[in-house]
Amino acid sequence: MSKVMIIDDEPFILMMIEDKLKKAGIKVITLRESVNAISAVKDEKPDLIILDWMMPELSGIDLCKMLKSDPDTAEIPIFMLTAKGQEADEQLGIKCGVARYITKPFSPKALLSIVEETIGKQ
Repeated sequence: MSKVMIIDDEPFILMMIEDKLKKAGIKVITLRESVNAISAVKDEKPDLIILDWMMPELSGIDLCKMLKSDPDTAEIPIFMLTAKGQEADEQLGIKCGVARYITKPFSPKALLSIVEETIGKQ
């Protein structure tokens, strides 16, 4: 069974994505804070991470950089799910190693489709 980790401080976003992915038969791990995410990623070894950029303690972009610089987590695809919709933000996300840059608001159905496409390739 594929495993996706969602890291977002907004409970509604977590519930909405978790519900959509679970109905598709995907195991979901949710985190509301980014500070303990690195150890959680190493423990859980998800097939994909969906990450919010704007988090209170450690930004999603900084967390992405940390995960991509660690050999234990560097190969895990990361989707950045964010309200930051400027082209410069997207370019920074891609430069940091983000596989997909998705702006809020988003379609849960479209998100599920690209999640399945991505984890199906592994």
